[in-house]
Amino acid sequence: MNLNTIIFRNLKKNIRNYYLYVFALIFSVGLYFSFVTLQYDPSMDEAKGTVKGAAALGAASVLLVAIVAVFLLYANTIFIKRRSKEIGLFQLIGLTKGRIFRILTAENLILYFGSMVIGIAAGFAASRLILMILFKILGVDELAALRFSPEALMQTVIVFALIYVLIMIMNYLFIVRQSILSLFRVVSIAQQRVSKMSLFEILIGVLGIALILSGYYVSTELFGGQFTEMNELMWAMIFILASVIIGTYLFYKGSVSFIFNAIRKSKNGYLSIGEVLSLSSIMFRMKSNAMLLTVITTVSALAIGLLSLSYISYYSAGASATNSVPHDFSFADEQVKEEFISELDSHLIAYEVIHRQPIEVEIDASKLISNSTFADEAIQTPVLSEAMVEGVELEPGEALFMGYDDALSGFMTIASTGEFSFIGGSGAEIHQKLIGSKEDSVLSYYYGGGFPTVIVDDTVYQQLRSDLDPELQTDERSDYYGIQLKDRSQVTEAYEIYTDMELSAPSFSQYELLINQRNNMGLIMFIVGFLGLTFLITSGCILYFKQMDESEEERPNYTILRKLGFTESNLMRGIRFKQLFNFGIPLIVGLFHSYFAVKSGWFLFGTELMAPMLIVMGLYTVLYSIFGILSVNYYKRVIKGSL
Repeated sequence: MNLNTIIFRNLKKNIRNYYLYVFALIFSVGLYFSFVTLQYDPSMDEAKGTVKGAAALGAASVLLVAIVAVFLLYANTIFIKRRSKEIGLFQLIGLTKGRIFRILTAENLILYFGSMVIGIAAGFAASRLILMILFKILGVDELAALRFSPEALMQTVIVFALIYVLIMIMNYLFIVRQSILSLFRVVSIAQQRVSKMSLFEILIGVLGIALILSGYYVSTELFGGQFTEMNELMWAMIFILASVIIGTYLFYKGSVSFIFNAIRKSKNGYLSIGEVLSLSSIMFRMKSNAMLLTVITTVSALAIGLLSLSYISYYSAGASATNSVPHDFSFADEQVKEEFISELDSHLIAYEVIHRQPIEVEIDASKLISNSTFADEAIQTPVLSEAMVEGVELEPGEALFMGYDDALSGFMTIASTGEFSFIGGSGAEIHQKLIGSKEDSVLSYYYGGGFPTVIVDDTVYQQLRSDLDPELQTDERSDYYGIQLKDRSQVTEAYEIYTDMELSAPSFSQYELLINQRNNMGLIMFIVGFLGLTFLITSGCILYFKQMDESEEERPNYTILRKLGFTESNLMRGIRFKQLFNFGIPLIVGLFHSYFAVKSGWFLFGTELMAPMLIVMGLYTVLYSIFGILSVNYYKRVIKGSL
């Protein structure tokens, strides 16, 4: 038998073990090629111009390479260990380590580059669909044509050729360092198993849970007024990051074993076959995989969190634009407003003009604010008369706060009712009673002073106007003019008129803010989603590979249990629970991490939390669960073949 025959026979024999590895490789190459194709596509010029999109795509491609490289190197480590006995047999029959390395190199060359060719073809076929999705997200009116990029092909080949070289170096070092005896023992080396937990391990378990909970608590207080200085905020963020990551590691190292051991003790050692196959197995295996599971959990939480925040911003673009500019267009200069509405008249666009005259007044709201650095300071804020705001009726002495949205409430908690005082230019105080707050904005952000706009009775407004502090008033923000279109179908046409006029005075367009935020956050959401999907697939495959290894190691146990009379269904109940824990624990911990991370500062990105976050988490959970189902099916095949 010559060397070529050995290579092809081995390749045919081991292909069933490599099918998911081949799929992951094809997927990784296809994903990378289609992503790099976007960078060189001429129709992407418009998207690249938003928030330095070209730089964002370039940085994302580097991260994509890092994720794929780590995954392929780790997967190769698992599969080379599974072939350790085969390598030992080659040495027993007289093959040198150099010839064995050449056999593995040839096999990997066929498998790797064959998969790469298929992956490039799949990536090319999918590139148009991906481009269409991106254009849909960004609202780009451009045809997504199917274009083959030689530059993307060259970049993909170079990147994955370098990864192949790293894999071959890893294989060579593995073969050289192992003796024949150690090669036969690689797979049979058991993972850490103990019969009794020590006091130290119990303390580690408790400490892990305590660190995670303390990180969660500090994250909820991050923007609650407890940390007012930049240094305090920075150290709080560092503490959250360190406590959650270290706590996650200790959780897998000791907490899981501690919890499951407590469950086992509560049963006085009388465990069913399902509990033996699930609880007893997981509580010690997770300890050995603590570092891997910590990395998977942390990066999963990061991917879910970033995708949730970007989707919150994209999802809330309409509400954010309305809060920033309450009408379709706003102006701070009457002459500029007249020029614009004359153009609307010439194009037969119907509209309504809203005129408001805000005045800047200092207020003492210390009795209303509970967690802000402004609690003990006089605050400057715009004030409007009730007559200027439709649907608001107040009695003398009553006041209403408007524009108190989620972003502002994250930094400043204001009581729903209470008392405060206006401070006039002469120093006289006018006491008012707050009767409520609304999120609706009545002035554009240009007039904001970091505090809600105060609506008061007209008599109070006139009293304040007669006692103004001249240093607080500015000519540029004396009046507010809002233009609201009556026909929503004419918004795009009116916006084109607005941009063509190139108005110099302070003027704002609600539609412009909307499309800018959707473009900016849409591109970020696309990139984060792309990277998140890549990590989801690779981490899911890694966990699946680990389960393949465990199932083969436990095959003799299943043979014994089947001979003792346990049926396939008896064993599969325990296996399903085991996979529920194996895949469910990292997923649930990652979801909790991302939830508290997003909840601590989501209001900086948009106006809606639950809907976007639940959509992202739900989709991630469904895709992640696929690998758990695949693992259960693989165990089923192993159990069937155990007799």
